Amino acid sequence: MKKLIFHILNVIFICLYVYPGSIFGFLVYGNSNKQPQITSDFVVSSNHVYAFIILSIFGFLNYYKTNKLLIVSYLFSISIFLELLHLAIPNRSFQFSDLFGNILGVLLAFLIVKLLNYWRKNEHI
Repeated sequence: MKKLIFHILNVIFICLYVYPGSIFGFLVYGNSNKQPQITSDFVVSSNHVYAFIILSIFGFLNYYKTNKLLIVSYLFSISIFLELLHLAIPNRSFQFSDLFGNILGVLLAFLIVKLLNYWRKNEHI
């Protein structure tokens, strides 16, 4: 079930990234040019950090033990590629704060999963 969620999240991410505007902005504000903000940005885009933490946690939990290099490469690649797509999509713009937010989300998810695995191994102590 977790693998299915990961794959569904991938499809959702791709749809959200290639849509020429903000689907969430349209749903929340009735304006696809306005993006809802979960928390304030600080150097990086907080929305992107949260989104990539969720995607990456599901990816790491499902594939890290069996395909470490593949899942790490995939998550970093998609975090970069999806933001670069904004260079070619109308009404979207490439932003370094979004790119760094994507990458930070992957890194934080990696750290979270590593800590969870560490705590699980040391529970018997």
